[in-house]
Amino acid sequence: MPPSLRTPRATTVCPFRGPGEHRVAVASTRPEGFRMNAPADDLAALVEQTQELVSFPDLALRLMDMIHDPQASASDLGNLIMEDPALTARLLRIANSAFYGFPSRIDTVTRAVTVIGTLELLDLVLATTMVDSFAGLPVEWIDMEAFWAHSLYTAVVTRLIAQQLRAPAHEHRFIAGLLHDIGALVLCLQRPEALRKVLEQAAVTRRPLHELEREHLGYHHGEVGAALMHHWHLPESLARPAADHHDLEAVAGADFATASVHLADVIACRAGHPGLHLGAPPPLQPACLDGLAHAEDVLDTLIETADRQFDALRQQLLPPRGRAA
Repeated sequence: MPPSLRTPRATTVCPFRGPGEHRVAVASTRPEGFRMNAPADDLAALVEQTQELVSFPDLALRLMDMIHDPQASASDLGNLIMEDPALTARLLRIANSAFYGFPSRIDTVTRAVTVIGTLELLDLVLATTMVDSFAGLPVEWIDMEAFWAHSLYTAVVTRLIAQQLRAPAHEHRFIAGLLHDIGALVLCLQRPEALRKVLEQAAVTRRPLHELEREHLGYHHGEVGAALMHHWHLPESLARPAADHHDLEAVAGADFATASVHLADVIACRAGHPGLHLGAPPPLQPACLDGLAHAEDVLDTLIETADRQFDALRQQLLPPRGRAA
């Protein structure tokens, strides 16, 4: 195991539907290997209650539909994004940041679409609007700054793993990493007292959070997050990593997306961004590297790049430090 995965650092306080792919709902049949331990009705009720507080960003939905329109141009996409001036400004700041490191300045959203690509730009739109969607909600027991820092670092590393190992770009690795723990926010909104007890027990016993959640609630935050994604009609390529990133050993062969999110989750904890992992950081499961051939060969350079990209993105995507998300 690489040294970077053994020693934690000091902790600090699509288009989603590709050609021929159909969005799926909660009640749909899931592909082989996808596990959902909790009754679907229980999880559906949980996310229905959350929908009253947090809905999927409308602009992201419209952008997803436009990307699938063969008649839509980069100018059309840019005009849609420019309906939100604040989002436009943030996207341009990200496009001109060290996250991309382009040699020349990008001055318009239309040019950003052309240079960055529609898929990557959709990832950035969803990331920005999703963080904003949960801003200001009455979330207790979770340090939201730490939560989003962990999620963002995981997203950056997941994307880098895909780049380094030349995975297909259309799989939206960044968003899979960003949303892998989103179910914890649902639990915090809908089951706050139960989550508080689980977090306290995890800190004292140093047992994995998802194991304690399953004991106390009958399901864990990954499964809740997957149910929320199905409710939002997002595909299995996003729901599966959320549901299974803690349980690679229990599923029939970890797919690339799930394995990369699991590895990125472990790396984020050891890079000083533990998020919800108040007890022992999640162990690296052997099935992860089985699904990521040659991953160990690129980890050292990957982590150095991740630190730089995370710092650049954090300034633009996450709420200013000291302001509750």
